[in-house]
Amino acid sequence: MGAIERNEVPGAVVAVVSGDKTVFQKAYGLRAKEPSPLPMTLSTAFDLASLTKPIVTATLIGKLVETGKVRYFDPVSKHLPAFGVNGKQGITIAELLLHTSGLPADNALSDYQVSRALMVEKVLFQTPTKEAGQSFLYSDLGYIVLGELVGRLSETTLEAAAGQHLFKSLGMKSTTFAPQNDLKARAAPTEKLGSDFLQGTVHDPRARALGGVAGHAGLFSTADDLTQFAKMFLAKGKWKGETILAEKTISDLTVPRDIPGGKRAYWGAVSGNAVSHTGFTGTSIWLDLPKQLGVIILSNRVHPDGRGSADKLRREVIEAAVSEVKAKSLPTSKASVQTGVDVLESTGGRALRGRRVVLLTNNAARDAKGRRTVDALIENDIQVVSLLAPEHGITVMEEGRIRSGKDTKTGLTVHSLYGSQQHPMPEMFDGADTLVVDLPDVGARFFTYATTLGYCMKVAAKLKIRVVVLDRPNPVGGEVVEGPLLYSGKESFVALHRVTVRHGMTMGELAQLYNADASLNADLAVIKVTGWNRKQLFSETGLTWTPPSPNLKTPTQALLYSGVALVELTDVSVGRGTPKPFEQVGAPWINRAALLEELKKADLTGVTVRQTTFTPTASVHKGVLCKGVAFEVTSPAQFSPVRLGIALGVALHKLHPKEHKTGAMAALLANDAVLTAILSGKSVDEVMAPMEGEALAFQQRRKPYLLY
Repeated sequence: MGAIERNEVPGAVVAVVSGDKTVFQKAYGLRAKEPSPLPMTLSTAFDLASLTKPIVTATLIGKLVETGKVRYFDPVSKHLPAFGVNGKQGITIAELLLHTSGLPADNALSDYQVSRALMVEKVLFQTPTKEAGQSFLYSDLGYIVLGELVGRLSETTLEAAAGQHLFKSLGMKSTTFAPQNDLKARAAPTEKLGSDFLQGTVHDPRARALGGVAGHAGLFSTADDLTQFAKMFLAKGKWKGETILAEKTISDLTVPRDIPGGKRAYWGAVSGNAVSHTGFTGTSIWLDLPKQLGVIILSNRVHPDGRGSADKLRREVIEAAVSEVKAKSLPTSKASVQTGVDVLESTGGRALRGRRVVLLTNNAARDAKGRRTVDALIENDIQVVSLLAPEHGITVMEEGRIRSGKDTKTGLTVHSLYGSQQHPMPEMFDGADTLVVDLPDVGARFFTYATTLGYCMKVAAKLKIRVVVLDRPNPVGGEVVEGPLLYSGKESFVALHRVTVRHGMTMGELAQLYNADASLNADLAVIKVTGWNRKQLFSETGLTWTPPSPNLKTPTQALLYSGVALVELTDVSVGRGTPKPFEQVGAPWINRAALLEELKKADLTGVTVRQTTFTPTASVHKGVLCKGVAFEVTSPAQFSPVRLGIALGVALHKLHPKEHKTGAMAALLANDAVLTAILSGKSVDEVMAPMEGEALAFQQRRKPYLLY
């Protein structure tokens, strides 16, 4: 192993998990170099350091949320009153978990030369150094607080709760705080403390002072035990027929999040869906749930002198594991739904065999193996002559106008349809006899991908080019339809066709509707999704969420989008440039307490609303502190995003008629009657009432075009 030869680590144990199997496990090098050499073994126990945070503390918080004892957005002071001092009254549990509380990394070691109770009191008393929720600041203190919170809510200690709810259930017999006897004897030593090496005693000085049990560090374990933990997460909380954690809890703990000031490390480059954590002593755990792959790397890189490094080792091992997955096609996630591209692949690409394809797509369009649709087509020997890219470009990461260019992987020309022009030109189809469309939509009329689909179909029909839509489920469901309906004459790039804001149709179904209503007469075929029913939201499909926009990072944000986006043009921030776009609304001039009270009157179901502040780093009010409200969807099936959007428009116009540019809602509403009702001061129920009839009428009109 190169890391040993480079003297970066004395030795290591590596384990690779695929699904419910450990496919690789091996010990390398030495467990100890000094005072005398000892070989590394598979049974070696390691000081996991900060792996304590995800394995014990965050997981147990998730368990407490699952059982209803706490909520992620609860203020910590609600459960630990002593914490609510020095400006910390509003800091939430989620902010501690995500290291966005503003608490410093640690406090003075002199604070730990007292009783344990006083040590904890000094931690709870700390003053934040940054504003909560605005930026990433890695904090051991935050997790010490969370560890105390777990003990308080579990009516026991962190150590006992971990043993009862995790270690015993998973058969992790060699995992504990403050190991004793045999486990202590087979622990890998770290650095010297005085004249002796620390062995079986936690390396972190604060955790050591706290008796070896803390929310940020102190856990010891073996590679074999950690494979059990990894397999449970890969199985979405299941272990040997038992439910250890609910599937939603696993999702909450592993959903990718972009945090201002946070960094995506190397694992983001090799696998964009992976989550991971490292420990200061040289440990790490890496999980890619969609690929059903886990990599555990345990080393004591701080032995003997604290100068080692496990960084390159981690990168090399993870890259090798991901490459092996691709080479051997190890199992991927078992989705209950197959998208159009997967159905196409299952037939060997028969529907496109011999065709010359221009592909309207982006990098969010992927198959069950995680491959981009363009790569999947090429690997199935389908000739792709060029690419068309919608808003956000082929990478799905760009904002603003985008130039045409080349796809970096395939070298294919990419024609931008969100640059100097939004309508495709006939020459963009040169050399093609088929337009293939694979774009993940979000089910809102004003999300521009549906408009780009319509524009491309129109040109293809004129050129007598066949159109094939590789369909995907509507991520916000296909059953619920919510107004307002687009008025004739209000068509635009964000309002292509006479459909409701939340239309409940797939891209394939919209293509059929456009083809008929606009008399395009395109030669249209839709490769249907299998296994999906209209009631299903994205979380129920088993598919992997790949953000279709830089600001729709999660399915929940996609659900909120069709409502919250209605106020986006009215001089309020919807959280773009924060970790929670469309999960919050704010502006410098908003009276957040009054806004909260108005929204409480709106009879919103399936969602809770709370006051918040945030500073967006993009778009409206960039760099300015915004006051407003945040949303947590508690029951997606009962939640009406359009009602929320209308309620926001009504409340903001009532409270801030001068500051709130309510008229700017016109483009997205595309319905004069609704805008007039809001401007005239009508209630939410009065504004919503006419939409019910429009929605029912649209449900009838769309019926001939529904495929599922």
